Amino acid sequence: MSKSKKNKPGKSSQVKLLKGKLEISRSGMGFVVVENEERDILVKPNDFGKAFHGDMVRVQVATGGSPLKRVEGKVVDVVERKQTIFVGHVHINKNIAFFEVSGDKPIPDFYIPLDKLNGAVDGDKVVAKLLKWDKDDKKPIASVESILTASDESDLAMKEILIDAGFSLGFEEEVMKEVDQLSGKITREEIAKRKDCRDILTFTIDPVDAKDFDDAISIRNLDNGNYEIGVHIADVSHFVKPGSNLDKSAYARATSVYLPDRVNPMLPEKISNELCSLRPNEDKYTFSVIFQITNRAEIKHKWIGRTIIHSNHRFTYEEVQQTIETKEGLHHKPILLLNNLAQQFRKERFDNGAINFSSTEVRFTLDEKGKPIGIVVKESKEAHKLIEEFMLLANKTIAEYVSKIKINKEPIPFPYRIHDKPNEEKLKPFSAFARKFGYKFDVHNEKEIASSFNQLLNDVQGKPEQHVLEQLGIRTMAKAVYTSNNIGHYGLGFENYCHFTSPIRRYPDVMVHRVLQECLEKNLKPEKKMEDRCKHCSDRERAAMEAERAGNKYKQVEFMKQYLGEEFEGVISGVAAFGFWVETIDHKCEGLVSIKDLNTYDDFRHDESDYALVGLRTKKKFRMGDKINIRVVAANLTKRQLDYEWIMEGSVGAIKTKKIKLKSENSKVKSKK
Repeated sequence: MSKSKKNKPGKSSQVKLLKGKLEISRSGMGFVVVENEERDILVKPNDFGKAFHGDMVRVQVATGGSPLKRVEGKVVDVVERKQTIFVGHVHINKNIAFFEVSGDKPIPDFYIPLDKLNGAVDGDKVVAKLLKWDKDDKKPIASVESILTASDESDLAMKEILIDAGFSLGFEEEVMKEVDQLSGKITREEIAKRKDCRDILTFTIDPVDAKDFDDAISIRNLDNGNYEIGVHIADVSHFVKPGSNLDKSAYARATSVYLPDRVNPMLPEKISNELCSLRPNEDKYTFSVIFQITNRAEIKHKWIGRTIIHSNHRFTYEEVQQTIETKEGLHHKPILLLNNLAQQFRKERFDNGAINFSSTEVRFTLDEKGKPIGIVVKESKEAHKLIEEFMLLANKTIAEYVSKIKINKEPIPFPYRIHDKPNEEKLKPFSAFARKFGYKFDVHNEKEIASSFNQLLNDVQGKPEQHVLEQLGIRTMAKAVYTSNNIGHYGLGFENYCHFTSPIRRYPDVMVHRVLQECLEKNLKPEKKMEDRCKHCSDRERAAMEAERAGNKYKQVEFMKQYLGEEFEGVISGVAAFGFWVETIDHKCEGLVSIKDLNTYDDFRHDESDYALVGLRTKKKFRMGDKINIRVVAANLTKRQLDYEWIMEGSVGAIKTKKIKLKSENSKVKSKK
């Protein structure tokens, strides 16, 4: 019997190029994920070409083979790098320097020219930048950007999380030179182009430690008995011009990243905290939506345009909340009026199909070195909802305005914020699970689904199953994204929605401001690559969220290290075939109870429909939402992983739980809607 010949493209097969994202597994095998292709394309390690994990690539595949056989391909071109900044170690041998990248993804060593070491010596941990990897280069060529001399392990870990997510730690020299040239001087020429709102009562409401005040509210009584309420947003696009180095840098980041002990900003501090920040007693350029509103929250008129404002006062959320509760304090009458209108807007939203999802957020109290020493619960009170409702109203108003503008009967390219309806396949098991607790769920149409969610969220308040049903409900939802294909925002119940109110920390808001100004000036210049830019911003938003989760997880592990061997009450927060996750009640820190440990008691199997692990002999069930007792057995900072073990009911030894009192905090809601 002759040996089978290696498959080669024959007369019946053709070679085609596809574009997709290269994902490399820990084992070293690669897969290119191509949109609208049912199956990923297998790429063997020798066929990665010049690509790294996460890169957008062109892959060459042969067509015409067996439909049952896995399609294999070869990377022939890198379309876009996911990452050009890396963390790793420098190795110098005589007159040759190499850079070994840290991480669990296979990646070749980089060659570093000696004049690009920037003071690094053999063994140093550094940040390196990929300079090029041309056709004739055997290895990627890089330069050392900085030597990581972190003050402690935690500081270094936070920096690595940012870099691994593709975010630069600082701003390049050419960006800072541009920023240094910017002036905050208010000119007569610019004032003449804007509506002057400086004589109207205006104030900001932000967290106590905020420095970048990107939104303000103005209010005054009108002669017709209505109120004029302005939502004023920092005019970042006045300073950040398209095509500038500053603009390119902001677009590359696309978002600020909020880690437990730091903010990695989208824009340099001079812009975010000085030029654009709506600080009290300073004239500032803004982009505004000004409403005429009745005391019944009926909107009679809207005006959109560039303005100049003068904030009279800077409030914290705590101060405004106290005013709402006591009905006393500085500017208490306008604050109480705004709160009353916000409550009416909120009720109308839910009546029109918005879903009232809320989740408990916690943050760590840190000492001067960034070490976690306590837990704080973030509470969303009326003061937060006041700001949230007016920001939602402004975002909705801008999207409605732009949606009506057409070019050659076609919608103008615009970065909408959309949210698709729930996935039917995810909704079925969730509704079946909710029924086990006695909650009916109507899935006949989108409106009934929203109504069922709201009824459920209202009915579970204070009940043992509240946490599990809230968390599972959120997981059935699609993710909100940026796109020029406007399908509305299901979760908010809006047909048109965009992000307009946070341009200091979100690049899509800057894009919205630019398109909006073109519409107002009737000088439309449609962005041909709008959808690509939207996708980039959505990708960066996801990367930021993953970095934030990683940062929080690191702090959880760092915090729980002091409680190794301690026993706590917890709630099962997730279930998989290999074990279940438990979130401690006292600190909201999540760890894994492994199936290997459980199987010393029984043979447990995963019941997906019941979100549970079930013992074959004892029928013992560990279901999502159940309260159990656990012991902290391992805290691995490198892997950002906590391991718990289940304490069987009635076992010897009382639960010596160290009670950690949870404080509450009013913090500004960074809306990801």
